[in-house]
Amino acid sequence: MSLISRRRFLTTAATAAGGVALGCSDRSILAPPRAQLIGDLLPDPATCGIEHVIVFMMENRSFDHFLGWLPGADGKQAGLTYFDAAGVPHSTFPLAPDFQGCGYGDPDHSYAGGRVEYNGGACDGWLRANDVFSIGYYRQEDLPFLGRAVPDWTSFDQYFCAILGPTFPNRIYQHAGQTDRIQNSLEISQLPTIWDRLAARGLQGRYYYADLPFLGLWGAKYLPIGRPIDAFYADCATGALPHVAFVDGSFLQELTGTGADDHPYGDVRAGEAMMNRIYAAVTHSPAWSGTVLVINFDEWGGFFDHVPPAVAPIPPADEAAGNVDGRRGFRTPTLLISPFARRARTSHVLYDHTSVLRMIEWRWGLDPLSVRDATANNLAHELHFNLIDPAPPPAYSVPDVVGAPCPVRPTDIVALAASRRGASRAHWGELGAIAQRYGWSA
Repeated sequence: MSLISRRRFLTTAATAAGGVALGCSDRSILAPPRAQLIGDLLPDPATCGIEHVIVFMMENRSFDHFLGWLPGADGKQAGLTYFDAAGVPHSTFPLAPDFQGCGYGDPDHSYAGGRVEYNGGACDGWLRANDVFSIGYYRQEDLPFLGRAVPDWTSFDQYFCAILGPTFPNRIYQHAGQTDRIQNSLEISQLPTIWDRLAARGLQGRYYYADLPFLGLWGAKYLPIGRPIDAFYADCATGALPHVAFVDGSFLQELTGTGADDHPYGDVRAGEAMMNRIYAAVTHSPAWSGTVLVINFDEWGGFFDHVPPAVAPIPPADEAAGNVDGRRGFRTPTLLISPFARRARTSHVLYDHTSVLRMIEWRWGLDPLSVRDATANNLAHELHFNLIDPAPPPAYSVPDVVGAPCPVRPTDIVALAASRRGASRAHWGELGAIAQRYGWSA
């Protein structure tokens, strides 16, 4: 049996208490009780029944923005007021029937911008960094997949992204348990990853991608495990899944709004359809009985959230990259889907991207990658390994939607190219060029 250590419990409890003390607003849920932090005793990982872990990561949405409606969760949507830089108050508002936000600016989710939004724990700087798009939200009825799947499966209202920073640092964290940059820069990474740990034990890992590989940021190192996303669907259909699989959707359509990864200005209904395709492929697979699927989002995307993220230990790579405070990023929507998953449950325990790594490492006896995954709460504590006859996974009817191209004027292109946000949104094309140079196929 495995139990979190006394030292880790005390560290986690102290971190949770610090987050409560900062409180951004009235909290309906404070800190989880000691028993909940510890969770159930875990079985011997070799006989627990998990044979496959699949991670599908979406882009740039916060918990309150997408899931603040969830009953029993610490979520808020309607009735909040934030002040812009001129001191003018603005109320949170439902975005639908606008599912793309083409008329707004892409909210700031940079390392510096996130700290403006965090504002020392007040979590009220959204309109000092962005326009009102950042305080809009989607309701349950607006989300044909998450609106039904989140209440059905295990969800989380204390799952934070790994660092209060943009896409690349958070996605690097999901692979490496630390980051070697705090911006969306394009230097080839030398960090060890979960793929190295798996290979050292003779275990099979695969990375599936739609249009360009994020693992291209490691050059040619992980070419042997790369596969097109169509291969993922085929492997699901035949039950030929690896021990660990990460899946990425398309990235290159972010500027035009025709993508399905939920990054503005993508139509969120296209993102809903994409998540449902992954869910359906996994739950219909012959490998389903031994599979754990995690659907998460890389970071909050500059959208409002009322819960202050706590600090975490700072790995040496983070410190060298300029991460001075170890602040986690704001909460992101996350789902745990498996025959072992508790149904209709919202966890209130502190997790982040490194908790997914901790679960993988626990299952296959792998060494941690950094102090972050070594001390993270193990996501496996949310699973129930004693279910004799789990209910079949529900199917969801989610229409296929392709976002309409957002109008882009020549003046907008010039402004984007000169701006911080323009630089952050041009990174995918540059990464694609780097990946091709190292032999990855588009």
